[in-house]
Order: sequence, then C-alpha cells, then structure tokens
Amino acid sequence: MSQIVWIARHANRLDFVNPDWFLTAERRYDPPLSEDGFVQAQQLANRLKGEKIAHIFASPFLRTVQTANAVAEVLDLPIKLETGLSEWHNAAWMTEEPKRLSTPALAELFPRIDTSYTPQIAAKYPETRAQMLERSGQTARCLTVEFSPQDILLVGHGASVLGAAIGLVGEIASTEVKASLCSLVKIVRQEPEWLLELKGDTSHLTEIEEVIRFDVSERLPVTSKQ
Repeated sequence: MSQIVWIARHANRLDFVNPDWFLTAERRYDPPLSEDGFVQAQQLANRLKGEKIAHIFASPFLRTVQTANAVAEVLDLPIKLETGLSEWHNAAWMTEEPKRLSTPALAELFPRIDTSYTPQIAAKYPETRAQMLERSGQTARCLTVEFSPQDILLVGHGASVLGAAIGLVGEIASTEVKASLCSLVKIVRQEPEWLLELKGDTSHLTEIEEVIRFDVSERLPVTSKQ
C-alpha cells in the first residue's frame, strides 16, 4: 500500500514583517499572513496543483488557515481544522493561552472549512517540547490511518511540522527536516515504513528565509532578514 503525506509550514506572518503589530493586536499569538506571505501561499498552492491530495488538514491558527485556503482553492478541496497541528504552546513564547478565532468565525471567512470535522487531538497550554512533539506526531499517525490510503496535506507550524514528520519517520526527521516558512515535506509510505523524500523543499518559492525563524529547543525563535 502506498500513501503520500505532504506537510507544509505556513507562509510568512505579519509580525515577522512588522513586529510592532504584536503590541496592539487583539490576538497577539494569532497573526495573519504578511503581504509576501500570501504570495508564498499561492506559490505553494501552484506547486501542489496536480498532486493527488484528497484531504487538507490545517492548524486552526489564522496564518495556517490562510495558507491552507490558498491550496484548497487550487485543488478544490475542503479544509479540516486539526488542533493537533497547532503551534507549540510554549510558555516561553506565549505568556498566556493563545487566543484565536472560533471555528464558526473562521468558517465565515473561509467557506471551504469543513465544520463537520472533529479534531483528533487537542493542544494544551502550556506544553513542553516533548508534549508538543508527541501531540503533533500522534496527530500525523492518526490521520494517516483514518484516511489511508489517500494522500493528505498537513499545514502546520515550524514545531508541528517537525513533530508530524518525527511521528512518521522517527528521530531522523529532527535533524533532516528544515521547517522554514512555506516549506514542503513529503513522506511516502512504502510498507512497512515511511520514507522521507522532501525535507523542507522551498524550490517553489521566489523568496525564502535566510535563517529559519524557528528553533525547536526551549529558546525563542530567532529573527531573520527576509
């Protein structure tokens, strides 16, 4: 049996471009995409056009939904909101549980959201690195089983992209996968194992990060020139 799991990180976010946005934002930890982020999301969508993706799952944060929506429009698919793919609820990054739009509110903005879908796994605040990796890895494993043998796309964050990849291929992904903005991971099931074919591909992007603004250690993300 063969199955392909595509895993994408969201595109560039507004607070990376304009850090002052954070100071007055209603939902400080739920920024939208930046202007160039929308361009990246469209480039990701064009890259995946023609692939046999049957289901799209996205973290319920705004930036991941916006990224997933660009792909969903091109592939003409619904979006399933999966909390198991959420951002790492790291207390060193977030001083409080992150506020985000409700599913009904998101569905009003993005009609492709499938409101009948029930998320597999919840994300709790706060959570350790180990808890985040287990949560996102378990989510990837659950989705591949439930929707096997269909090909699926997971749209997450730097942390959950790595966690999902580790959950399928093992610890090798922790050093092999480079989860930069709007990068693409491709994992293929060749019984009895999963093979890592793309490790954070950015060849579809015209602009890429010089330094990945994400660190799966306990430190804050580093800032980089775009």
